[in-house]
Amino acid sequence: MSPRNRLLVLDGALVGSLLVVGLLTLGPTGAAGWAWGDPVAELHWYAGAASSPTAAAQLVGNLFLLVPTAVLAVLREPALRRPAALVPAAAAGMLIELLQWALPLGRVVSPVDALLNGVGALVVGGLTAVALTLRTAGSRRPHRVWGAA
Repeated sequence: MSPRNRLLVLDGALVGSLLVVGLLTLGPTGAAGWAWGDPVAELHWYAGAASSPTAAAQLVGNLFLLVPTAVLAVLREPALRRPAALVPAAAAGMLIELLQWALPLGRVVSPVDALLNGVGALVVGGLTAVALTLRTAGSRRPHRVWGAA
């Protein structure tokens, strides 16, 4: 695949992943306005995730929400392979909560969810960057020109 086609495929996949995130997080609930998710109460609720399937699903969902987007972004944009660029990009997960607050969707606005979204994106984006760096470094090793026949 040519580099241009590769970028087009990554662009399309990245847009698609963002559309899925938008569909999952920005659909109206039927209630008016928004509600504030008290961070202390939420942390307590998440702490019981081992015994609550609902809390566990919410915890895992928030951690993994931006994983595909983070992987695709790091693959698409080499600058994101540096922590100095990846951290602010992962913090963009807060935009979801800001949109839930700004739009009358009837959603719960939660700083804990924003943090979980960002942590998931940061960890997986970082792992992707490390894997790509190791792969690139491995391809630069000199090839053996002598050895046993």
